Parts: sequence; C-alpha cells; structure tokens
Amino acid sequence: MGIVNGYLEPDLSSAVLLTIDAQRDFTLPGAPAEISGTAEVVPGMRRLVRAFRQSNRPVVHVVRLYRPDGSNVDLCRRYDAERGKCVVLPETDGAELVDDLKPSPQVRLDAGSLLDGGLQQIGPSEWIMYKPRWGAFYRTPLEEHLRDLHANTVVVCGCNFPNCPRATIYEASERDLRIAFVPDATSGVYEQGLGELENIGVKLASVDELSQKLTAELSNT
Repeated sequence: MGIVNGYLEPDLSSAVLLTIDAQRDFTLPGAPAEISGTAEVVPGMRRLVRAFRQSNRPVVHVVRLYRPDGSNVDLCRRYDAERGKCVVLPETDGAELVDDLKPSPQVRLDAGSLLDGGLQQIGPSEWIMYKPRWGAFYRTPLEEHLRDLHANTVVVCGCNFPNCPRATIYEASERDLRIAFVPDATSGVYEQGLGELENIGVKLASVDELSQKLTAELSNT
C-alpha cells in the first residue's frame, strides 16, 4: 500500500460533489451539441449523486447557459452563437439537467436567478449553479459556497474532461482543495490527462470506490 499524503487524501466527510455540464443538449443521443460518451457515463453520475444524497453530503450541479444573442458565450463559440447555433438556451428543454440526476422530474433551472449569479437550491443539500466559462470557479459563487459548507474536498465528474471538468480541477487545486476525480463518471477521459492530474495531487477514484466509502461512513454514524 502506498503512503497516504495527508495534504492530498480526499476527505469525504467534508466533500462536495460537482457534476459538470450534465445537460440534455450535451448529453442525449442526437442532441445538437452531443458530446460523445456522455450518455454512457450518466449512470455512474447518477450513482454518485444518489450516494451523496443518501449520506447527506452536498451536491452542486454546474451548468452552462448561453444567451440567445451570444453575449455571454466563449469567444471560440460566439461566432456560431450569433448566427443562431447557440445551445443550452435559457428556459429550453436542452438546457435542463438530464433527468437521471434530478431529485424529482419537476425540477427545472431557474435561468434568471442562475444568470444573475445565484445558487438554485433543489434539495436539502443540493444546488444548481451557472458558470460563464470552462472552470466552475471563474466568476461564480462556488468558492464562497464551499467555505460556507466547511468543505475541504471536491469530487468532480461530468461532461467532457478536456474542457470544463479539467479546468475546474485546476482551479480547485489553485485554491488548495483536496480533489477526487471520477473517470468512470466523466466523458472524454484519456490516459495522458489522468497522469497529468495525478502529477498535481488529484486522487483518481471510481464510482464503486466512492459509493462504498460513503455507505461505510453512513453506517458508522
């Protein structure tokens, strides 16, 4: 067994699960901005979300919302957005979380509040948050929210590792948070990227491993 680094080992008793961009336009087969492999990892994301709910650990679903005029869209996508190719439009079905991750089918994004920088609470310890760029910490209330929750660890999963999950992980590392990344609940994962994460102290963990640890902690309380 390897040596456990006390500075880096995720602390599930003070952890928050971040799901990244698990929205219909990015996930459902045939969706306008479908990211290959995302639908296949939704069951893993669902298991993680349920494990966190059952153990009363916080969950934050991080989403993108693109205004119809393209004004809040990344520069690399703004040209297309201004010509009507925008996706995850506020108040559309495509912007919604996939049903598998919702606490109930009736939950819908409060786009106005989210775009204004608010956190939308959808459960006792569960929120939705909008991010304007790749990383979940950039111009968002996430860092303050984690402080309010007394969290020292983030568990990251979601859509398209090379972009938003990876940016979020690096931002979390810059804030001296402990980080667990879940490859089997994230699309777009590749081996070199995983090695690069381990080089900056990120713990790679499976859905099974985290779910079992959360269940064991719950049974010991």
